[in-house]
Amino acid sequence: MPQHRAAGPRSRRRRARRLSRRARLGRTLLVLTGVLVLCGGAAAWYLYREIDSIGSSSALGADAPKSKDGSTNILLMGLDTRKDQNGDDLPKDVLRKLHAGNSDIGGYNANTLILLHVPADGGKAKGFSIPRDDLVDIPGYGKDKIKKAYGLAKAAKEDELRGEGVTDAHELEHEGREAGRQSQIRTVRDFLGVPVDHFAEVSLSGFYRLADALDGVEVCLNHPVKDRYSGADFPAGRQELDGQQALAFVRQRHGLQQGDLDRTRRQQAFLASALHQVNSVGTLTNPARLLDLKNVAKDNVVLDEGWGVFSFVRQAKNLTGGKVEFTTLPVESFARHNGEDVNIVDRDLVRERVRQATKETDDKGPKNSGHQGEKKSDDRSPKVAGGGVPCVD
Repeated sequence: MPQHRAAGPRSRRRRARRLSRRARLGRTLLVLTGVLVLCGGAAAWYLYREIDSIGSSSALGADAPKSKDGSTNILLMGLDTRKDQNGDDLPKDVLRKLHAGNSDIGGYNANTLILLHVPADGGKAKGFSIPRDDLVDIPGYGKDKIKKAYGLAKAAKEDELRGEGVTDAHELEHEGREAGRQSQIRTVRDFLGVPVDHFAEVSLSGFYRLADALDGVEVCLNHPVKDRYSGADFPAGRQELDGQQALAFVRQRHGLQQGDLDRTRRQQAFLASALHQVNSVGTLTNPARLLDLKNVAKDNVVLDEGWGVFSFVRQAKNLTGGKVEFTTLPVESFARHNGEDVNIVDRDLVRERVRQATKETDDKGPKNSGHQGEKKSDDRSPKVAGGGVPCVD
């Protein structure tokens, strides 16, 4: 058998040098990795701060009433416009992807109105969807569909400014939209009888870009659907939608049993799923994803002053993990008003339901308003459970 001689001093020194080099290389790699992690964290933090600083509307008003006990009421407004924030037409390729016609369609209706109530004690959050065709009192304009409060005030403000000699299109757009927001917030506040602490406004293009920035949003359908008007063409079950598909998902009303009311439930389900995804660890620590969200928010989202996107996510964290209930506010019947289909609603009943759910009043039963007749909306609104992706029609 060959004999193994003990390593001499020279051999031991060579081996020690090799081990030392490996140790130094390991330490160098560790330091570089740490630097990269710190740089990535710093970039994420910078983008986080940049996103959270977005918000430029004073429409809420400094003297607006506030919720009791530290709870927060947030009004979400989905604006049905094919224009950008400056009032300019969206690019044709974007309009084509939106599957929503040209820039002259849609006007400035608030087709999505959801009041989110986030309790201060960390309890279950509640979302109240207001059907867009509810016939309500719009301050200064009489009775009309609640969605029109924005557009009516915007047009009136622009006419007023033109009468004063203002001709700059962007100034007219900015001031008109501020008036529209003020009118929509006041109309919702008066209708529901509760304060609005914050608001967020997003347009069709913003909705589309938000879903893309999240790399898709997961939804769940009880039945397969196909609708040529919205472009919705989806199988039943859980599935991930890109921006174009997500917009079709929340815009579809043709072919659904309850039309606009089922579309409202789609919006609720999408919101729950999107918030669950935004609030996930992967989204909030990914600089590339944060940069996408920053660009979307900067160009397509308007918030009240002093309130940021991630402040909203933190306050609405109970919308994830199954701690939320969405309700579509009741409709008494359907009718015609000024040649249009409208929803007839019992304002006292609506107010009592919202106030009791948000503890804005004592726990007495709903008042008998004297309205008779069959209720046309039920309580099939999705209840978000584990995972934050409810299944809807």
